[in-house]
Amino acid sequence: MRTATLGPAQRAEALARMAERELDVLVVGAGVVGAGTALDAATRGLSTGLVEARDWASGTSSRSSKLIHGGLRYLEMLDFALVREALKERGLLLERLAPHLVKPVPFLYPLQHKGWERIYAGSGVALYDAMSVSSGHGRGLPVHRHLSRKQALRVAPALRKDALVGALQYYDAQMDDARYVATLVRTASAYGAQCANRARVIGFLREGERVVGARVQDVEGGRGSAGEYEIRAKQVVNATGVWTDDTQALIGERGQFHVRASKGIHLVVPKDRIHSSTGLILRTEKSVLFVIPWGRHWIVGTTDTDWDLDKAHPAASSADIDYLLEHVNSVLAVPLTRDDVQGVYAGLRPLLAGESDATSKLSREHTVAHPVPGLVVVAGGKYTTYRVMAKDAVDEAVHGLDQRVAECVTEDVPLVGAEGYRALWNARARIAARTGLHVVRVEHLLNRYGSLTEELLDLIAADPGLGRPVTGADDYLRAEIVYAASHESARHLDDVLTRRTRISIETFDRGTRSARECAELMAPVLGWDKGQIEKEVEHYEKRVQAERESQRQPDDQTADAARLGAPDIVPL
Repeated sequence: MRTATLGPAQRAEALARMAERELDVLVVGAGVVGAGTALDAATRGLSTGLVEARDWASGTSSRSSKLIHGGLRYLEMLDFALVREALKERGLLLERLAPHLVKPVPFLYPLQHKGWERIYAGSGVALYDAMSVSSGHGRGLPVHRHLSRKQALRVAPALRKDALVGALQYYDAQMDDARYVATLVRTASAYGAQCANRARVIGFLREGERVVGARVQDVEGGRGSAGEYEIRAKQVVNATGVWTDDTQALIGERGQFHVRASKGIHLVVPKDRIHSSTGLILRTEKSVLFVIPWGRHWIVGTTDTDWDLDKAHPAASSADIDYLLEHVNSVLAVPLTRDDVQGVYAGLRPLLAGESDATSKLSREHTVAHPVPGLVVVAGGKYTTYRVMAKDAVDEAVHGLDQRVAECVTEDVPLVGAEGYRALWNARARIAARTGLHVVRVEHLLNRYGSLTEELLDLIAADPGLGRPVTGADDYLRAEIVYAASHESARHLDDVLTRRTRISIETFDRGTRSARECAELMAPVLGWDKGQIEKEVEHYEKRVQAERESQRQPDDQTADAARLGAPDIVPL
């Protein structure tokens, strides 16, 4: 079983090693594409570095709809190639690469017109299933089924009777996006990649026209030359998503394409507010709306609006929240209110600009370019196809390497925690009896860490107090907070409450009740004194306050201004 501990010591060592000798590939940006690119390069035998200015997945890759899907709506756009590619990746992730993290999820599509709509939508879903099976990796999901109105209301009693004449039910898959990226990074590290978060590229190294590396600032190490590293690399890959244009600007070169940001917001509501045993997919005038099962919650999303304000902290406005509530309430027998909303999060899609004025019609295809020697840029795409994007980026980088390099092998490289997961799942009752944890707790750990669960159980065995749930967030064990700091690169309270766990969106208090206890659990691992604990808690509380304030504002400009009222714990 491969593992990779990414704690404070490993981060410091990674920065030092990257600066010691020239790398084959340096990847800038650790969202899902950057992390996937680092894994692809490392598993081809290339010396690889990965740096991220904030935290793993702190941008788009922690704020998605949490779906691994083929993109059913792209069939309607006749984009068969994209759907086929995404369905193959969905099957690979479910069956081989990450069965501990990626799970099937059912969706109900209500039909509102008799006759023609069932034929039209049904043929689309049938084609979707057929393309999935033909990919060779789609046999693990049930096929779609047609339901009468009575059958549909039996599986989704929350629907208004007059909101449908019948329905279709089909399957896709879901994951915790931020956890997935953290696992990708750990897998890359296990195969030899040097990985450091809170390490910001502040300039590129040039020799003539060629990019030969980057100047990287250790954001945690303070200002000045002591916190700066020169990391030389034969090829640098810019995988910074919505920051692509900003990163390109550091070399003073005009990019061959531009990335435009589209904002999507999601609401998190308790499970008991919507009585249904299946997710929902609804048409809106602009796009589609999902109601997605999420543990003891539902995720409702998403919007699709142009965004040109702060990229680090896109803000959800009151208008955004009203839009989602209005559309989901159009089909619910018992409407949702503002009081039902536990959490809200906003993210930015990186869309390739120039193809359409409406962001909902911009391409989800990706592109790879080599704008100057030594620098590869990858952008666009969708979460599900990250592995293909990573392969294309490394293929492009390989053209600039004066050596023979192996072909991509990530189709056959399971993520850490996947190996042995099914055997442990089958033994979960025995594990529960051995450890004294409830079997539901063991299942929770296995579906977040896979076979790495044994590492958390070791922590609990050494300190039984870590087997207790976090105050104010019963779904998580105290051991998970310690583990996030000791093994998963969490550097700040924010990292733990918003990405290593989802406490910030899964509790009505947005994690403020849990904040102090979590900070105190992290402190021994990260060497915090009482002053730093206070600073972390205060910062987190201000962040929550600013987010709540932004969600009361009428539009994007005022919401952005309110959200910016809480600065980052480590200003960039």
